[in-house]
Amino acid sequence: MVFDEWKHRRAASRVHVGDGSALQRFRWWQLPGRALFYLRLDRLEYAVDVRHWQNQSSGEVKANLYRDGRRLAVSKLPAEFPVEDGMIQVAMSGVGMKRCHYLTHDGSEHALTPDPASAEGRRARLDSRHPTVSRAIGVASVLLLLIGVVLLVLQIAEPVSRIPPIADSVGSVTSPIDVPVWLNIALGVGAAVASAERSLRLRYHWLLDAAGN
Repeated sequence: MVFDEWKHRRAASRVHVGDGSALQRFRWWQLPGRALFYLRLDRLEYAVDVRHWQNQSSGEVKANLYRDGRRLAVSKLPAEFPVEDGMIQVAMSGVGMKRCHYLTHDGSEHALTPDPASAEGRRARLDSRHPTVSRAIGVASVLLLLIGVVLLVLQIAEPVSRIPPIADSVGSVTSPIDVPVWLNIALGVGAAVASAERSLRLRYHWLLDAAGN
């Protein structure tokens, strides 16, 4: 509880007043490096704009909050923007968005709606129009990440178990799987792609997706 309060205070300190500039329309060439989400509350429309590739040059990623098309606030990530009856939380993983959610004061939450032209919006459209294909892609992403986690654990366990104090107490471990270099690289690339695919749906698990980054 104390840690959560500290996180909220730190997030609040990162929020700065916006300059009132207009929200720019999403362009197709921004697909790899921009995320844009919307939230409608009563008669107000909020937008969260994250230019993650553009901001990487400065060593930090920022989220911009717009209200009715004008920049209201800006914050380094992870960000928490106070809005009516709650807050908007924004966070990124190493491969893309992992959170862009509206949290109410009563504890409920839901993800913001991605711009239809964005990569996240196109992935949501695939899910809406072809749910079976979408589920298959989602399952494949999880399987690739699970394989990556298992291989990572085996690769770490073998050298660690050979450390003398550990080997003397529990014995050494030999990996039952000998993965060739080319397959190891292919699985690593597959895990990264799987994490990126899950980020388009704002899916993130600390073990699965962190291992895929």
